[in-house]
Amino acid sequence: MVEGNYTMATDFIFLGFMDHPEIWVHLFMLFLGTYVVTLVGNLGIILLIRSDYRLHTPMYFSLSNLSLVDAGNSSVVAPRLLMTFIMETTHISLTECATQFFFVCTFLTNASCLLASTAYDRFIAIFNPLLYNVIMTKRLCVLLVVSTYMCGFVNAMFQTPYIFSLSFCSSNIINHFFCDIPPILKLSCSDTHMANLVHFIFSTMVVMISILIILLSYMYIFITILRIRSAKGRSKAFSTCASHLMAVSIFYGTVIFIYLRPNYGYPMDQDKIVSVFYILVIPLLNPLIYSLRNKEVKEAFRRMVNRKLFP
Repeated sequence: MVEGNYTMATDFIFLGFMDHPEIWVHLFMLFLGTYVVTLVGNLGIILLIRSDYRLHTPMYFSLSNLSLVDAGNSSVVAPRLLMTFIMETTHISLTECATQFFFVCTFLTNASCLLASTAYDRFIAIFNPLLYNVIMTKRLCVLLVVSTYMCGFVNAMFQTPYIFSLSFCSSNIINHFFCDIPPILKLSCSDTHMANLVHFIFSTMVVMISILIILLSYMYIFITILRIRSAKGRSKAFSTCASHLMAVSIFYGTVIFIYLRPNYGYPMDQDKIVSVFYILVIPLLNPLIYSLRNKEVKEAFRRMVNRKLFP
């Protein structure tokens, strides 16, 4: 389509990692393996929690929703990424690109809010265990989870129209492996000031509020842990919190680097590598860190295997 002196782009081409042909096979096998393990791990956690009544607790309710979000986020991006290696290039229409961005934005916001909700749940469990079941009622748990999904939906509904109402005429090649804000805005020949402003405001609100909740929750958790008299108990509690904080740090560190910074002066190759962490690596790590290291999950898995093998 032609507008003025520009040819307007109506579809895009993902470059992905095709500028490194010497490692195509290795990258394809790595991303395929990561995606398969992510799906199996997260969907397995959901099925395990649903099938064992002992895991029908507020914490595992939040974790099952986090697993659902992680599986969804990876599934929006990974199949097209893998197709770039098979087809060498992948075309995507403007509408499909907007749809992919909408779901990525929704799932990332959901994950951010659920991580904050999980930290709050752990704070209540450790800081005031006697009132845990009184505070974390089923109604509150459902309200927290529904609120996280609503935040993701509202965030995506505001950002997507601003970004994809722009005119794209500089090029139709996206130097990335999915429709993300920085590479999309680089292709626009419109004034991107308002789109950048809307993106910055909403992303900052989501990330900073979530980080504040997490930091406050873990601050009180660490204070409570320090009061534990048993050295073994303190060590075990610190180990669990450290693994949680590691996953949170990787997620928010990469998200802040990509979304809460100026959209110029940063090479796309660097952005692609960073994006791999919050799109593919964190969804892989979350079931390992939050669920599979828990004694209750291991016992539930053992019971499930025994039921299947010895009905």
